[in-house]
Amino acid sequence: MRLRDYRASIIVAALSGAFGAALVIATTVVAAAIGAHQLAGEHESVRLTVLVVSAVFFAIAIYVSAVVTANTVATVIAGRVREIALYRLIGADSSRLRRGIAREGLACAALGALIGTVPIIVAGLVGVPMLVDAKVLPETTYDVLDPLLIAPFLITIAMGYLASWVGSQRVSQVTPIQALGVAAADPTRPVSLGRRVGAYVLLIGGLFALLGGVALGLFSPLGLLVALVGGVLSFSGIVMLSPVLMPALLRLTGGWMGRSPAARIAAANAVRYPERSARSMVGIVIGVTLVTMFAVASSTYVQMMIGIADAQPEYADGMNEILTMTLAIFSGLFGFSALIAAVGLVNNLALGVIQRAPELGLLRTLGFSTGQIRRMIITESAQMTLVSVFFGLILGTFYGWCGAQATLGAMLGHGLVTPALPWGVFGIILVLAIVVAIGASLAPSRRATRGSAVAALAAD
Repeated sequence: MRLRDYRASIIVAALSGAFGAALVIATTVVAAAIGAHQLAGEHESVRLTVLVVSAVFFAIAIYVSAVVTANTVATVIAGRVREIALYRLIGADSSRLRRGIAREGLACAALGALIGTVPIIVAGLVGVPMLVDAKVLPETTYDVLDPLLIAPFLITIAMGYLASWVGSQRVSQVTPIQALGVAAADPTRPVSLGRRVGAYVLLIGGLFALLGGVALGLFSPLGLLVALVGGVLSFSGIVMLSPVLMPALLRLTGGWMGRSPAARIAAANAVRYPERSARSMVGIVIGVTLVTMFAVASSTYVQMMIGIADAQPEYADGMNEILTMTLAIFSGLFGFSALIAAVGLVNNLALGVIQRAPELGLLRTLGFSTGQIRRMIITESAQMTLVSVFFGLILGTFYGWCGAQATLGAMLGHGLVTPALPWGVFGIILVLAIVVAIGASLAPSRRATRGSAVAALAAD
C-alpha cells in the first residue's frame, strides 16, 4: 500500500475521528455542567438533546469525509491504470483488485481514526480538570471516557472502508489492453444511464425531503432530522451528476481566463476530461458548500435571535450568552469544514497534475515552454476553482438557510425567514480558495515539468 497516495484519506479519517470524539466529550461535559444545577431527570433530557444535535453534526462530517475518501481513491486509481491493467492482463479479477483497494482504505481509515481520536481523549482527560480548577466548569462528576466514544471511532473506520469500495469501482472500467499503451482516461466515455437515473432520483427525492423538513420545522424540532436526510440525498445526487454538471459549467466559463494558447488549452482540457475535472471540482464544491452552509446557518440564527432580543428586551442578557456559545460552536465547525476543503482540494489538484506527466511531456515535445505549461496548469486550476466556489456558494446558501429554518422555525416561532448572507465570509472563501488552488498547483507543476520531455512521455 502506498501511504503517500492515501494521505488525504488518512487526514480526513483523523479529522472525522477527532471531530466525533470531541463532540461526544463536549456533549458529556456540557450536559453534566448543566445537570449540576438541575434534577437528575432533567440532566438526562439535556444530555439526550445535546447528543442528538451532536449526532447531526457528526453525520455531516462523516458524509463529507466519505465523499472526499471516495474521490481520493478514484484519483489514485486513475494514476495506476497501467499497473491495474497489467494485473488484469495476467489474469487478476477486477473484484479481487477492488477488495484489495478496499482493504487499503480500511487500513487508512483505522490509522486515521486512531490518530484523530487518541489526542482528543487525552486532551479531554487533561483539560476538563483544568477547567474545573479554573472555575470555568462547575464542580461535578465528568465522565470523559464515555462508552459512546467507541461509536465515532468505529463509524469513521466503517465509512472509510465503504467509501474506498465505492471509489474502487473504477477498477472494473480498466481493460487489460491498457497495459500496452499510455494509460489515459477515456474522455468520451458517457455517464451510464443507471447512474443518471439514480442521481436524479436522489436529487429530486432529496429536495422534496429537504423542503419537507423545512415545513416540518415550523411545527416540530424533528424537521432538522428530515432536512438532514434530504440534504444528504440531494447532495449525493449532485455528486453523482458531477461528470455531467461540472463540464457544463466549465463550458459556460471557458473564456474567463483569456485567449492565450495556454488559457485556451487549459479551458479545453477542463472540458475534454470530464471525470478528471469532476474529481478535482467536487472536493472544492463540498468544502465551499460546507463552510458556506455553516456561515449562512449561523448568520441566520443570529439574525433571528437578535430579532427576539429586540422584541423582548428582558431576554437580552440570556440571548447574548446563547449567541456566544452558538458562535463558538459554529467557529469550530468552520475550522473543521475548512480543513476538509483544503485537504480535498490540495490532494486532488496535486495528484491530478502529477498523473498528467505523459500529457505534459507531449506538450513540451510540441514546443511548449516550461513556463507556458505551468501557466496552463495554474489557469486550469483557477478556472475550476472559480466555478466550483460560485457553485458551492449557491448550494451552501440554500442548504444553510434550510438547516437554520428547519432547526429554529418551531423553536422561535418566526415562520419563514430570509437567509442572512455573510458577504465578508463569502469574500474570504473566494480569496482563500483561489490562493490554495494556485499554491496546490505550483509544486506539482514544477515536479511534472522537471526533467526531459521524453522521460515524461514514458512515465506511468
